[in-house]
Amino acid sequence: MNAKQVQLASLVSYKIFPPVMGGQRAVALYCKYIARHVRFMIITTSNNDPAAADGYEVLPVWNNSPLRYMNLFKFFTIRSVIRRQQITHLQLEHPYFGWLGLLLKWFTGVRLVVRSHNIEGLRWKMMGKWWWKILWQYEKYVHRQADYNFFITDDDRRYAIEHFKLLPQRCLLITYGIEWNTPPAANEKEAARKILLSKHAIPADHCILLFNGAFNYKPNLDALERIINEVYPALQKNSSFTYTILICGKDIPPAVSKLNLPNFTIAGFVDDITTYLKGADIFLNPITEGGGIKTKLVEALGYNMSAVSTSHGAIGIDAAICNGKLQITDNISTDFAEKIIQLAAYKANIPPAFFDEFYWDNIAQKAARFIAN
Repeated sequence: MNAKQVQLASLVSYKIFPPVMGGQRAVALYCKYIARHVRFMIITTSNNDPAAADGYEVLPVWNNSPLRYMNLFKFFTIRSVIRRQQITHLQLEHPYFGWLGLLLKWFTGVRLVVRSHNIEGLRWKMMGKWWWKILWQYEKYVHRQADYNFFITDDDRRYAIEHFKLLPQRCLLITYGIEWNTPPAANEKEAARKILLSKHAIPADHCILLFNGAFNYKPNLDALERIINEVYPALQKNSSFTYTILICGKDIPPAVSKLNLPNFTIAGFVDDITTYLKGADIFLNPITEGGGIKTKLVEALGYNMSAVSTSHGAIGIDAAICNGKLQITDNISTDFAEKIIQLAAYKANIPPAFFDEFYWDNIAQKAARFIAN
């Protein structure tokens, strides 16, 4: 079978249009690019607008109720779709619909692809949920029954091979990607920087440090508190380093929004984060929990920003392909600030090897070849 003979349907159990959060973008952009290499459709929830899809069919099947994950009757609906559309491969985004995917595999003969965004059982364990082991066992069973297993980081792939006892030849790294394959031009970055200097009254000689995220997500909120309580005080001790920290994102706590600190600006939710990613100098990523690859770090590096991250925050990104622009430390109270200051004087560009790894079309081609062959 070649890639053009593959008819792939993906079960997407939540809203992805418009793709605002990192997880939504990871699904929507994968769909956009895989549709260029195989015949493709998604079967999803009613709050996804079919007109928002880029080059593929969207079939709303479920409502938005949490009970959709237990709705056995949708098996018959989707089975009819598989037969009518001559679906050859069925993909699950996450293992939660594993029971449905397995029933459809057994009763229609489709090949099953499970695309894991995290080891979900471990993610819930990290969040202190007592039932994480039950989910872990279910997740293991679904992956073992699948024909193909996609993982968003190589750490997850290796973990699943060892602990789920998966066959390595059925496992593939399919990471999060970006839609451009070269860094932005110098004049684009300078224009974006001028916008930020003007909008936030930042002195022209300041190094602009950026952190953005959704702060209703605890790992992002904890990272913000580390910036305020550890990184910022360490930077303030160096009187020769001129900088401004910009914080972007929704659901910033009122107590943080009211802070009135020198060199510290709360921008809040912004309509176009691209301007900030192009115009800022260094991305801050003191993340110590949460699963999967950190999408905002991939995007920041792709826009030719430098970045300082914890090792957990940099999971899935090899610093060796970043030409020195990604510095990693877990000593947030001291080393983090030192690496920021060092990077402020570092003017290298993100290299082609980074885009070879993280350009969406390359990722989609790899996935299409794998399931076809």
